[in-house]
Amino acid sequence: MAITRIGNPALANVREPNFRNILINGDMSIDQRNSGSSVTVGTVNPLYTLDRMAVQSSQSSKFSIQQNAGSVTPPEYFKNYIGATSLSAYSIASGDYFTIRQGIEGSNIINLAWGTSDAKTVTLSFWVRSSLTGTFGGSFTNDGFNRSYPFSYTISSANTWEKKSITVAGDTSGTWLTTNGLGIYVTLGLGVGSTYSGTAGSWSASGLLSATGATSVVGTNGATFYMTGMQLEAGSVASDFEFLPHDVNFNRCERYYHKTEQFTWFLIGRTVNTGYALARYFFRNTMRASPTMSTGGSFNTGSGYGGVPTFTETDVNGTGLKSASTTGANTNLWLNDGIIIADAEL
Repeated sequence: MAITRIGNPALANVREPNFRNILINGDMSIDQRNSGSSVTVGTVNPLYTLDRMAVQSSQSSKFSIQQNAGSVTPPEYFKNYIGATSLSAYSIASGDYFTIRQGIEGSNIINLAWGTSDAKTVTLSFWVRSSLTGTFGGSFTNDGFNRSYPFSYTISSANTWEKKSITVAGDTSGTWLTTNGLGIYVTLGLGVGSTYSGTAGSWSASGLLSATGATSVVGTNGATFYMTGMQLEAGSVASDFEFLPHDVNFNRCERYYHKTEQFTWFLIGRTVNTGYALARYFFRNTMRASPTMSTGGSFNTGSGYGGVPTFTETDVNGTGLKSASTTGANTNLWLNDGIIIADAEL
């Protein structure tokens, strides 16, 4: 809504963020995992790259993904984009799929009322740039992968940023989760075979990832596909992209993926247990679900004994750390260049 600024007419029409964008990190600014490095995509599905952005691939090493790949100038007002680069001229088989997608938590789509007679229309918009032209495709799918809406859009000029908008009447059938599970997958195809492609513009009682006849990015060696400003909102009109403050955007991403900085001799706890040290590590933000924990770097206890700690009693707020064996009591537990990773992605 418009906020009236008393005493300064020039600010009378300034709009405050209202979180109309259901997607997170749509400006592609947060990249905790790779910090802008290129990743060759294998067959880990889904493989998360930039925060909240995942890729799917039925074959290994057919494309790479990177924040700001190719170092082109983004659209006006944007600084970052996600970029896919084809690594070969691969002929798509019927069961193949190569996609970029974001999974939306069900609790964030309650107001859409999908799966009921009151289902709301939504509009997806984004900026896209490709070395290829023609018809491209994508889809909306549910958690059960038994409801989907393939869509298509056209890229008219090679290596030129173009803004696209797709309006979809909400699904009045099927099951669309409104829990902390997967509510909606929004997918953009980079090459999808006939098994997972369907007629654009209508709902299907099957799992489809793209529109029939869509251009295959992985079919041309060196082809590029760049995208940013991805926004999904209720209604039939695409509004301007909603930029959020960096800290707000980052905190929203951390509900799904939390990665510490690499510390040097940072004390995190102390116990009186003989044989090992215990500590509690609290996440900066409450996570979507109890995360999968992992570590990187090196760890040491305060007595100088090395070893990677194990995790105990993990929940949405934090995790316990149990050191490798030590001697004596009152042992401090330190992180020596260690990294803690908590993953609660959809």
